Amino acid sequence: MSETTNNYKFMGFFELLTLIFVIAKITGYLAWSWWWIFSPILVYVGLILFIVIVLAIIETWADS
Repeated sequence: MSETTNNYKFMGFFELLTLIFVIAKITGYLAWSWWWIFSPILVYVGLILFIVIVLAIIETWADS
């Protein structure tokens, strides 16, 4: 028998929060700027970049 795996990717916290903000903005519940609406995604990207930069610095420092 062959094993089957389900590779489902569920929506993460930042994506879900952004989706809620976009829906609230479109329906008129929020009067925020679009920068604030997409801020959860910007925070997520910023965290990823921060982690990559820190790991690159650690790797460079460990090699010397």
